[in-house]
Amino acid sequence: MERTQVLIAGAGPVGAVAAYYLAQNGIDVIVMEAAASCEEDLRASTLHSPTLSMLNQLGIMNKLGPQGLKAPVYQYRRRKTHEYLSFDLNELKGEVEFPYRLQCEQYKLARLLTTALDEHPNAEVNFQHRVLSFEQNEDSVIVSVETPYAIKKYQADYLIAADGANSIIRKWLGVEFIGFTYPEKFLTLSTTTPLEDYFQNLSYVNYISDPEEWLVLLRVPSVWRVLVPFFKNIGDEEILSDKYKNKVFDGIMQDGASVKTQHRTIYRVHQRVATKYNHGRTLLIGDAAHLNNPLGGLGMNSGIHDAWNLCEKLVEILNPTRIKGRNYANALLETFDRQRRTTMNNFIQAQTIQNKRMMEEGTEEFLGAEWERLNNLHKDDELRYEFLLKQSMTQSVRDAESIR
Repeated sequence: MERTQVLIAGAGPVGAVAAYYLAQNGIDVIVMEAAASCEEDLRASTLHSPTLSMLNQLGIMNKLGPQGLKAPVYQYRRRKTHEYLSFDLNELKGEVEFPYRLQCEQYKLARLLTTALDEHPNAEVNFQHRVLSFEQNEDSVIVSVETPYAIKKYQADYLIAADGANSIIRKWLGVEFIGFTYPEKFLTLSTTTPLEDYFQNLSYVNYISDPEEWLVLLRVPSVWRVLVPFFKNIGDEEILSDKYKNKVFDGIMQDGASVKTQHRTIYRVHQRVATKYNHGRTLLIGDAAHLNNPLGGLGMNSGIHDAWNLCEKLVEILNPTRIKGRNYANALLETFDRQRRTTMNNFIQAQTIQNKRMMEEGTEEFLGAEWERLNNLHKDDELRYEFLLKQSMTQSVRDAESIR
């Protein structure tokens, strides 16, 4: 039976960050990924300032940075009146290391890190290896893994579940995943059509409010991404049709039929949080631990913050020069759970729900009132600065660190 200090299920950006952090700090780690490679998933594409600082500490920003677009400015827009408010993260210069969002598709980060892990003496990455089940006791976790040729067993000091929203590990643990699923479906379209030609001073990140059909416009290096909701009870085939593609772009540029799309993807959106992240020697992070709507780009980032917080503590626990006993280890992992789960419940969930309400809910009168509130915030230097700290996730990381 092969043995390692930490086994991680999932080689997405969250699992890969966890693995690389551990390997760089002298911890042996094996990553199991069910897919054949890091798939070209466009769903998450924003990296916030605290995340960029973490990645810089790992020594990869020099390679990742050129693969993305720096977006210091993001905008809230009213679709019908064409008004917009710009928020500039450059106001945080001197307080944060990276006063911008990096618009970079998540698969680029995952591929960069898994390639680095392949060459790392403390790490091993196995694709087409799916975690099936596990058993744990006071001393270790035994994990059963389906490989292309056999079922193999691995022994680890700790098992990290970074295996996504449908986490088999969370399900085996029987952990409640409390929350709700939004009734509408979400459609993401990507296009090389220069959407900046159809708006005044369009930024790389735009949240456009409308009581009938709100939308998000995000720029990544190769394409514009458009996110819209669908409330009607219609089939996926119809949502993905040219008819609906044309309707969406007609609302943007009055000539939807001329737009060519590179990707069309439908997904459901959830707001859910596991009731506990630490379960003996098995730990939940990322989408395995929590889900939220994509508005604000907080999901992947909060997962990476989970990974960072947890792995700091695992390095302390597994460092042979600092052995302090099982009670000390358990106390550290309880702190991880309190810090990250409290932050998720108190900030991330609340913020993403509020972000969605600001764009969609109610009548034109309601959105007008929301716009007035946002406009007043924008005019107030102190409130605007606090807003930037929250939206950049700088405040949530600080708040988590303050919890003991």
